[in-house]
Amino acid sequence: MPGRTVYLETFGCQMNELDSELVAGRLRELGYAFSQDPAAADVVLYNTCSVREAAEQKVWSRLGDLKQRKHDEPNLVVGVLGCMAERDGAALMDRMPVVDLMVGPAELDKLPALLDNAVRTRESLNADAPERISAKLTALQGSASRRSATLAAAEDTLELLDLSRSVSPVDAPAPGTGRTSAYVRITRGCNKFCTYCVVPFTRGAEIHRPPEHIIDECKRLAGAGVIEVTLLGQTVNHYRYEHGAAVSLGGVLQPQKGRTYNGSHHRDAFAGERVTTFAGLLDRIHEEVPAIRRLRFVTSYPRDFGNDVLEVMRDRERICRYLHVPAQTGSDRMLKMMNRGYTVAEYDEFLDRARSYLDEPEKGRPLMVSGDVIVGFPTETDADFDATVALVERSRYKNCFIFKYSPRPGTVAYDKIPDDVPDEVKRRRNNELLAVQARVSGAISAEQVGRTFEVYVEGLSKKSRKSAGATSGAIRRAGSVMLTVAGREPGVAVAEAEPAELEGTVQLSGRTDGDNIVFFDADASEAERLVGTIVPVRVTAAHHLSLHGVRL
Repeated sequence: MPGRTVYLETFGCQMNELDSELVAGRLRELGYAFSQDPAAADVVLYNTCSVREAAEQKVWSRLGDLKQRKHDEPNLVVGVLGCMAERDGAALMDRMPVVDLMVGPAELDKLPALLDNAVRTRESLNADAPERISAKLTALQGSASRRSATLAAAEDTLELLDLSRSVSPVDAPAPGTGRTSAYVRITRGCNKFCTYCVVPFTRGAEIHRPPEHIIDECKRLAGAGVIEVTLLGQTVNHYRYEHGAAVSLGGVLQPQKGRTYNGSHHRDAFAGERVTTFAGLLDRIHEEVPAIRRLRFVTSYPRDFGNDVLEVMRDRERICRYLHVPAQTGSDRMLKMMNRGYTVAEYDEFLDRARSYLDEPEKGRPLMVSGDVIVGFPTETDADFDATVALVERSRYKNCFIFKYSPRPGTVAYDKIPDDVPDEVKRRRNNELLAVQARVSGAISAEQVGRTFEVYVEGLSKKSRKSAGATSGAIRRAGSVMLTVAGREPGVAVAEAEPAELEGTVQLSGRTDGDNIVFFDADASEAERLVGTIVPVRVTAAHHLSLHGVRL
């Protein structure tokens, strides 16, 4: 509704960040303004995640803090978006009556209409008892309504949200703003049903967007100044689109339900005519959108990663030499309990194969790998944990996201596998594995000293922002959007603040194509110009989580 101000805070993964960006772009087109101060907003929205308990607890805390404000400001509209809304349903509103609307991740295209309805409903409520009344508006897919048709020909209006982003002059970055990095979704949902994960139930079945939509979106972003694109998917390497089976509804080409991979590592793994595989999509984007100087993707599933993808990554210079491939555990017994669908030997084989294709440090292009690991999954023994330590050591992750297991409502493990590993054991194993990973990361970083990398400059380092006493608006981030991302540095979320005046030498932060963080010094007078560009940096020192160098 024009004239309304929105505060939108995002919790969780890159997929949630993209969802929030698309929602923000659509609402801004409709006349909503945005604020980074929730107290200044008429509408407060939380885009939630159910993968980690800590993110959920933050959301509950935020909602609890709004109770008194809702009483004092009857017209305040509060919305919960994303996975928590989908999973908890009406129970969330029962627990937190301050919530007026809930929208699941598969129904975000319906948010503008629901928000307009909620605003009008709140304005008509009895101001004498606002705390007892909620608009109670929902758009939830329901975990039982996973798309089961051969095609996603049941109307998929969510695709329109992605498409609106690609054509939106408001949401697309404008030349000269420093916004030169963007996410592009290629798949939605997941078919894996890992026993600890709620994603298949909250985001629905795996479906793949038409390649024409994806390539057009990349072209439009490139035309607006974007030079780095990250393709997103829960299992991104599963992407496969059959052109002969395409269906249009309302003039919109529809996404397709995910197909089963046949296990081959070769180009004929997806036999058939007029099929765009993940390898084919990477190749097309690289060749058809040359203005995209960096093309990366997350997250990869280790079992279904063909040599065709590795060959395209090797042969196309603008595709980044970086893989995020979660292992979760180094124990075959644990992998089976998690329903991961592969063995430790298969995981090791994939990393060996990937490095044989892509690891070329002598050419300045080492392959960097990151992973995810869960410690303390039910029944995990010391022997299982030792196997995980061994996997982390030989996998040589650049970095690894290590988490203590926490049961997530709605998952198979929550319902059927007792959480029998004591919390003190989880904490000990978590700390031990973090120490192991720190040693591995430190060794990998040390190997980069003396090498020269092309570094994508993201903005001022945290050190320079603090030393300059700068606000989060100082030297805006290259990928900044008008959102607040929970747990991130404030600079990530700024798009409108005035840059602070800086003098002398400042420290800039950027990333290599292998996703290594790099810090280097620059004159303050040229810092703004460098943000969002790619510059050569020679590495002179290393830390286990970062590299330090000199711009050439």
